[in-house]
Amino acid sequence: MRCYCSICRKQDGGGGYAINLSADKTTMQVSGAEHLTVYRAMIDGERSNAERNFCKHCGTALWLFDSRWPELIHPLASAIDSDLPRPPQTVHIMLDFKPGWVAVPGPDRNNIHFAGYPELSIEDWHKSQGLWED
Repeated sequence: MRCYCSICRKQDGGGGYAINLSADKTTMQVSGAEHLTVYRAMIDGERSNAERNFCKHCGTALWLFDSRWPELIHPLASAIDSDLPRPPQTVHIMLDFKPGWVAVPGPDRNNIHFAGYPELSIEDWHKSQGLWED
């Protein structure tokens, strides 16, 4: 999922977007937690529930956690060291916030577009693609 919202792309994406993944929080293992710090954006005068975790030494964005979905963790694809499977589709969200210089492929069957957040959750999209294991 490529997110073009101004917080995601400014914090996490040099290409004008951030590639956010979704994972079961219980499967994530972190070592070196003392080197981490958290950023919580201000949105409409309120502190966001979303905790953007990054390295306090180099600034590398690592993952997002949101207490509204405590079972999930959202690592940034660029922070994953192991191989990731190629998705059957790329979902582009928050396109209403995309900077003008970013080229977005599609829309077509391989590039799905949403002006804001889609109605389908990340979990539901994975299930619709046969990519979810319970």
